[in-house]
Amino acid sequence: MTDTASGRRASVIAGLGAWLPPQQVTNDDLAAYLDTSDEWIRSRTGISTRYRVDPGTSTGDLAVAAGELALKAAGGIGVDAVVLGTTTPDRLCPATAPEVASRLGLVDVPAFDISAVCTSFLYGLGASVGLIAAGMAERVLLIGAETFTSILDPRDRTTAAIFGDGAAAVVLRAGDPQEPGAIGPLLLGSDGTQSDLIQIPAGGARTRNSTVPPPPEDHFFRMNGSDTYRHAVERTTAVARTALERAGWLPEQVDRFAAHQANARIVNAVADRLGIPAGERRLANIDRVGNTAAASVPLLLAESVASGRLRPGDRTLIAAFGGGVTWGATTVVWPDVPALLG
Repeated sequence: MTDTASGRRASVIAGLGAWLPPQQVTNDDLAAYLDTSDEWIRSRTGISTRYRVDPGTSTGDLAVAAGELALKAAGGIGVDAVVLGTTTPDRLCPATAPEVASRLGLVDVPAFDISAVCTSFLYGLGASVGLIAAGMAERVLLIGAETFTSILDPRDRTTAAIFGDGAAAVVLRAGDPQEPGAIGPLLLGSDGTQSDLIQIPAGGARTRNSTVPPPPEDHFFRMNGSDTYRHAVERTTAVARTALERAGWLPEQVDRFAAHQANARIVNAVADRLGIPAGERRLANIDRVGNTAAASVPLLLAESVASGRLRPGDRTLIAAFGGGVTWGATTVVWPDVPALLG
């Protein structure tokens, strides 16, 4: 486990933006062509609706929309780097971030993708904090964006019911470690022995170089639900506890818990283990947007700021678990910054 926090030159949240596609998909919409029901989905995931991009809309399109809003929320300041967390890049090659930067009018800045599935935003946060701590950037635009429905098997009710599309972004600036909005201890980890838990089996070099063509269904996203639940609860709880210890916080001092919105049961199980009671201290939006993977954490933060659920001064614990498998957590005393929603 790597602690990437810097005790000197901190990264401070300066503004947030989020964008959801216009097409809302209800549980009843899914039940029209899948062997499922509104009650089945709600009871197992806590999800009632999610959003889906229109044909022809790419992850880069969502990233640009969210990035524009975040830059505007931060006062229209320029940035020195763009980091894009995504599981669904526009192409296998090249990365999507350079084109996003160009479309945002950011010329000659470094831009790159981060792929850690649902932990991509926290991994991207680690990269952004590192750029600022090293003096390579004064300001970084960090985006989480997904067109996750593009990789789902439309016949698989377990994944089709959970995932949705969306994007959100955060502008980070160099600042003082003690000021509100400064990213606290940031913990990241992985366990590659569990790489088969969450995967798209085909499409990479392993199957391209195989003498046996993969079956068509191997090009879709797969998840071992029961094992993923167990690992997600255990790993997220452990890394969140460590982040609290490094920050010098007790669980009862946490005002808001912003967990990756994987599944309501997972989020609540982790919060229960941490001793964070049900209610307003547990931020949630999974009922409306589903699991948006790399976009999940920043989307939750942006929506919570915009709705007033996340307020200046709130001690906020952030945590996520994703494919790889990967996990991460950090803390922040929430600053007085705007969040713009599209």
